[in-house]
Amino acid sequence: MTDQELRERIEVDPKVMVGKPCIRGTRLPVRMIVNLLAHGVTFVEIIAEYPRLTREDILACLLYAADVLERTWLGAVVEGTATVTVAELVNRGSLDG
Repeated sequence: MTDQELRERIEVDPKVMVGKPCIRGTRLPVRMIVNLLAHGVTFVEIIAEYPRLTREDILACLLYAADVLERTWLGAVVEGTATVTVAELVNRGSLDG
C-alpha cells in the first residue's frame, strides 16, 4: 500500500469528533490509536478490540503522526525555534490530533 493510499484512510471532518483526525468511516481518533501503540498495545489487540479496523488503518495512523511531526519540525526550523521540547510543542498545540 502506498503512502497516499494510507493517507486517504485518515479524514478530518468537523462533524466527526469535532474535527479531530479519525480513521475514515469511524469515530476512532488517530491520537487514540497512536496512544495505544505507545503504551504497548499490539496491532492484534487493537484489531481484536475494534474488529472493523485493519492493519492498514493502524499503519495510516502512524504515517499521519509521522507527517504531523515532519510539519512541526519544518515549522520550527522556519521559525528559527528548532530546539524545543515535546512539552513545548504540546503547549503550543503543535502536537494536537
